[in-house]
Amino acid sequence: MDDCIFCQIVAGDIPSRTVYEDATTKAFLDANPLAPGHTLVIPKDHHEHVQDMPVGVAGDVFATVHRLVAPVQDAVGAEGSTVAFNNGEVAGQEVPHAHCHIVPRFTEDGSAPIHSIFGERPDIADDELDDIAGDIADDVSE
Repeated sequence: MDDCIFCQIVAGDIPSRTVYEDATTKAFLDANPLAPGHTLVIPKDHHEHVQDMPVGVAGDVFATVHRLVAPVQDAVGAEGSTVAFNNGEVAGQEVPHAHCHIVPRFTEDGSAPIHSIFGERPDIADDELDDIAGDIADDVSE
């Protein structure tokens, strides 16, 4: 994708502060970090959403995330990290190329969990939860 900034980074057309690279993934510091050490892990091939990645590529991306969490935290003395995908524009995905954020966390940053971005939790009846679980299970098994 010629107009994808992450594809341009993979191609070497845009510089990055690369911290890790292998045959299928690349990891680099976020240009607009939420915290020191904020790192992005991407598949080298263009896949817009998590579910667009072939299973093997998704496994490679997660393996890279797994490999980097401790080094990212250690590099900045973080006490933990938030590891997340924003999957789709409505979920806050700003670059339409699947990517995982490793955001170092510190006590002084408020240490709010990911749940805090949603505000009030919905009141969902047990039968509706059962229906949703059934729909997901049916869709996965097809």
